[in-house]
Amino acid sequence: MDNASQTAYIRDLAHQVRAIADSQENTARRKRWHDVNALRRPDRAPVLCRPVAAWNELIPEDTLRCVDVRLRGLEQEFRRILIKNDIGDDAVVLPFYSIEAVFDMDPPNQYGVDILRHEALAQGGAWGYTPALRDEEDFKRLAMPTYTYNRQKTEETRDFIDELLGDALPPKIVLSPYEPMTLGGPACDLRGMTELMMDCYENPDLLHRLMAYLRDITLSMLEQKLATGLLTPSAGLDLYASDELSPAPSETVTYKHCFGVGNSQEFDQVSPAMWEEFLLAYQKPIYERYGLAAYGCCENLTHKIDGVLSIPNLRVFVCSAWTDLDRVIDKTGRNYTIMWRQKASDVCFSDDIGVMKTSLENGCERLRGGFFQIVLRELQTLNGNKDRLHVWAELAKEAAAKFC
Repeated sequence: MDNASQTAYIRDLAHQVRAIADSQENTARRKRWHDVNALRRPDRAPVLCRPVAAWNELIPEDTLRCVDVRLRGLEQEFRRILIKNDIGDDAVVLPFYSIEAVFDMDPPNQYGVDILRHEALAQGGAWGYTPALRDEEDFKRLAMPTYTYNRQKTEETRDFIDELLGDALPPKIVLSPYEPMTLGGPACDLRGMTELMMDCYENPDLLHRLMAYLRDITLSMLEQKLATGLLTPSAGLDLYASDELSPAPSETVTYKHCFGVGNSQEFDQVSPAMWEEFLLAYQKPIYERYGLAAYGCCENLTHKIDGVLSIPNLRVFVCSAWTDLDRVIDKTGRNYTIMWRQKASDVCFSDDIGVMKTSLENGCERLRGGFFQIVLRELQTLNGNKDRLHVWAELAKEAAAKFC
């Protein structure tokens, strides 16, 4: 396609996206998330899937029509929204185009030390890295990063979108509230996973020093970015949307209008006591900045439920496929929203749809009477079953409606 044809194609996709955003169904989807996260009874539990790497099967690279790099990115983004709408889950579509605020970072490597990544060819091409913090001397090189809003780059993108799509999806500069508060990821990047685990026993003082540093640079980053006045509240999103967090018309947006989101995946195999000492204690001061909190991802929190519930502003308990759902239900009652995560392999590799249906209904029956979401994430493949997410979404909605 020539440039004019590509532009017309993208504009058509944008208008289709806007039609979904303005639809009654989209309004109903948004209300489900607001209700369940505000501990109000929704018409049924909201359902959401995120294909992640499986997008490569749903939209193969060779099916993209645009050649221009920027238009190609927009094509992929809009087609994903249209496919998700066809799948029929409760993904919320916004009536504007989000322009992420651009920040310059000093030092450019963020920490003052480089995370050295390399390809370990002897291991079949899997990536690896050399930890930057190999001994106590390396800790002396850690820096406190500064963040400067790059207005020019941000507004250049805004102006491009405004000229291209402004009548369909007007651009809006946003600053996501979902900052990296897990701390475990950067801790492993800097120190190394094996070293991090051993430090719990052999170098606890050094580990405390690392986690305090990561806590402090995160709090500093929040403060610096908040000062721009660009922070966007969580109220318009799915998963972590709640109208409780909506600021008043004249009110300045702060992190109190946002959900704080984190997890403990890297500390999955650590005892509850060590997890609380070396991770949770450093996450809590970050969570305190936020209006509401969500905790968990793919880790097993079965024996750490009490610790998670000790987060004062916790609202969403993320119950992975490896966490004992019944224990979570017993502990949380109707005081929290449970994000019930599905096991992706059971969805994508099962040959019997009936098993999937039974599993969803059993879980929803156990969750009945409480507040919950049904979420399928971290998909790496659909195993060739391109309609599987359509099937799963329909079964999940049916089960949620049956036991609402």
